[in-house]
Amino acid sequence: MSSNFGELVLILGDLHIPSRASSIPAPFKRMLVPNKMQHVICTGNISAADFDELRSLAPNVHIVSGNYDDAQTSGASFPETRVIQVGSFRIGLVHGHQLLPWGSQEAAAMMRRKLGVDILVTGHTHKNEISIRDETHMYINPGSITGAYSSITANVTPSFVLLAVQETKVVCYVYELVNEEVEVTKTEFEKKAPEPSSANSSLMQSLLT
Repeated sequence: MSSNFGELVLILGDLHIPSRASSIPAPFKRMLVPNKMQHVICTGNISAADFDELRSLAPNVHIVSGNYDDAQTSGASFPETRVIQVGSFRIGLVHGHQLLPWGSQEAAAMMRRKLGVDILVTGHTHKNEISIRDETHMYINPGSITGAYSSITANVTPSFVLLAVQETKVVCYVYELVNEEVEVTKTEFEKKAPEPSSANSSLMQSLLT
């Protein structure tokens, strides 16, 4: 699968099991097959059992601390932020409760610049959202895979994200559970080569004349 689609990255978070949800919905559970993905990215708020399950899905598991992690996962010492490299993309990860006001595009942009990444993944709002800004950077919120309730988002729809990374291109699939049916939407993002500076352009012009 990876040879056809590139590196596959599963993005999920805000499980809140068992405090706000009993489990990952069965239609999603059947899709989470071990060793089909190369990476798992999790925005936090997981239990110790969730942590073990995520580690069984892929060889590379990247998790940040949430604001309601299970006390039993505290020994794992999840960092507040993480940056990983997949293909030519730097992907940053933060739970999102640190970004004020919650859901603010400006706060997310500041965090992206701070981490120096091409793609920023956040959670906390329990609402999936994909946006590409200025055709140069991508922002991903996978929502809550369990559909756990939130004081921020009414009527939470269970969702998660799968990325297919092929060198300089990302295909982003959002999976939502609507009336017990899985619906999928797709967004594509391509990393553009940086434009040469004016100094480099002048030097190139002088060499060509």
